[in-house]
Amino acid sequence: MRVFASMSGARLEEAGLPLNQYGSLGEFFARALRTDCRPIDPDPKTLVSPVDGRVQGVEIIRHGMIVQAKGLDYPVRELLAGVGEELNLEGGVCMTLYLSPSDYHRIHTPAASKISEARWVRGRMHSVAPSVLTRKIVLPINERCVLRLDTDQGPLLLVLVAALNVARLIVNDVEPNWSGLVEPALTRERGAELGRFELGSTVIVIAPAGMVEPDASLTPDSAVRMGRRIARWVP
Repeated sequence: MRVFASMSGARLEEAGLPLNQYGSLGEFFARALRTDCRPIDPDPKTLVSPVDGRVQGVEIIRHGMIVQAKGLDYPVRELLAGVGEELNLEGGVCMTLYLSPSDYHRIHTPAASKISEARWVRGRMHSVAPSVLTRKIVLPINERCVLRLDTDQGPLLLVLVAALNVARLIVNDVEPNWSGLVEPALTRERGAELGRFELGSTVIVIAPAGMVEPDASLTPDSAVRMGRRIARWVP
């Protein structure tokens, strides 16, 4: 584990436990952090990053398509696999965040919300590394879990995309293979833990048109940390 941490750049000083208390590499990959490591942006008018990672893209949905990389786009409805079918997403915002093996791999709630729908989609396990996304369509065909988060400001869609070597994708209190409404809906506070990946993967946040304005600091390949502002609700 120490060799992996050194090679990947994982920050041991942020880990919630001493290294010798992790029973396996899998436990270390999905480690919790010290409670003081990721303060949540105090402004309630903002959405916070659900993960540590890097910005793969911030796009406007046009003609029903999302840009994965220059010259490669795909239908948003294929990614969502039926979740939020009644929502008008044209002109909406899509924020794609990539997690590398060095990152913290737990997923948190970008806004106070209720998880009202969850759909597990079986698929491929292609790498989601940025170098791969420039060559082939991956995000709408990989295994993933699509969540609908109902907030006081409106619905958000959160897509958790599995990747090469990511054998486990866990959503707290949602059974694997679940597909449909979550009843009763699961209430989550802003910044609360939603689940976790092993190794690296991708999280996509989608908001219908007119709901949010992405933060100007979200430029391609810029680093984000869980809890920092990524967007602001539009009044």
